[in-house]
Amino acid sequence: MNQPPDTYLLAIQKARQAFRQGDRGTARYWAHQAAALAPDQDEPWLWLAAVGSPRASVDYIQRALKINPENPRAHQAMHWAVKRLRDSQALNDQRLAPTRPMRTTAFVSAIPTKPAPRTHPVRRKNWVLVALPLVILLTAAVWFAFPWLSAFAAQVFFNQPPQLVAWQVDKVTYTPTPTDTPTPTLTPTPTFTPTPTLTPTLTPTSTPTETPTPLPTDTPVPPEPTDPPSYGYPPPVGDGERWIDVDLSEQRTYAYEGNTLINSFLVSTGTYWHPTVTGQFHVYVKYYSAAMAGPGYYLPDVPYIMYFYEGYGLHGTYWHSNFGTPMSHGCVNLTIDDAGWLFYWAEVGTLVNIHE
Repeated sequence: MNQPPDTYLLAIQKARQAFRQGDRGTARYWAHQAAALAPDQDEPWLWLAAVGSPRASVDYIQRALKINPENPRAHQAMHWAVKRLRDSQALNDQRLAPTRPMRTTAFVSAIPTKPAPRTHPVRRKNWVLVALPLVILLTAAVWFAFPWLSAFAAQVFFNQPPQLVAWQVDKVTYTPTPTDTPTPTLTPTPTFTPTPTLTPTLTPTSTPTETPTPLPTDTPVPPEPTDPPSYGYPPPVGDGERWIDVDLSEQRTYAYEGNTLINSFLVSTGTYWHPTVTGQFHVYVKYYSAAMAGPGYYLPDVPYIMYFYEGYGLHGTYWHSNFGTPMSHGCVNLTIDDAGWLFYWAEVGTLVNIHE
């Protein structure tokens, strides 16, 4: 470190003063300066965590714990950062749900800028509904009031001789009898009766549906494995190294040393709505007892907590005993005795392998 110690202490003092005054940008600047001057000191990383984002705060505190694992302020800050990260994730989930309705309402709110034109089509429809019967009545009145119009229309549009549209009403009643001649046009309706002949064509469709029936008899053929699969230790684990394996499908957790199984526990992992993350992680902080909170719940004095990824961890459970069934918000729930055994057996940095 080329700079004198006084410069580092001055940067820490200015970062602390800016933070107390509420100037987070200036506090972040001086904390970065202090971290650059003395990267082996844990205090600059704690000040960066105080003014950083929820995700960045966890990373900065992990850096401080690597430098000084016995710092009680760093452990308290890690608990604060984990709770803050889980709260921010819950807030993001709540924000994602109403995004679509809010966009639709915002779009609809822009539409009522033209309310007046909407009333006119309604008035026009009402006017048309009133005027249309009047026009029909007037047309019928003119038609019957002036017989020559009907005769002319019959000659022009229907190509009928004028004598068919007689001036006397009785002839008009007789003349419609020839209108029965179009009735043969209705006779083709029986020609459509062969359409039921198409129904036999539907019967072959039923036969293919019967052919797959033998297929379900083949489905029970594959046998169900009765013995649990044997998992070899992942590549990052050395021979004899301790690691934890969480099987979500079996709802069990295993403690290994290399490829040797030491102990196993029945657990409860995340539900369908709050699934447990899968992959390979490492325990980054341990708490003998701490409070855990999230959307809709607050659990004080949770024993034997080992966080391995953000707000996900293995811990003891006193609020239910339904182990073997997914019950948690993403953590791995163990009985208090099992969690205590695993807590004292594992250490910070232990690999946690989670899979289906």
